Amino acid sequence: QVQLVESGGGLVQAGDSLRLSCAASGRTFSNTFMAWFRQAPGKEREFVGFITRGGSTTYYADSVKGRFTICRDNAKNTMYLQMNSLKPEDTALYYCAARRTGSYTSDEAGFCSWGRGTQVTVSS
Repeated sequence: QVQLVESGGGLVQAGDSLRLSCAASGRTFSNTFMAWFRQAPGKEREFVGFITRGGSTTYYADSVKGRFTICRDNAKNTMYLQMNSLKPEDTALYYCAARRTGSYTSDEAGFCSWGRGTQVTVSS
């Protein structure tokens, strides 16, 4: 399994931007579908976005569409989440996840590797 480490979280104000990174170990990153999820206090983990192996196609939750962008650099084994126009409701622990087979899914059960998360806190 690929090992994942998120970074880039922090405390920002509403309207600010933040970029998260997800660094992956191993030589199979380019063959891996990747996604971001988040979990707010007292809530279930929810899907944020998904990117295909080559990075040509992305999918987003309605709540972040138009504000968040996912991209990846397979040469660096890294995926990114650019978050703009942040809102207090974006406050959560953000996780990256990897999926080796299949295709697009927003179901966390479809992902076999997870990072430990990076905290994003947006103040009003």
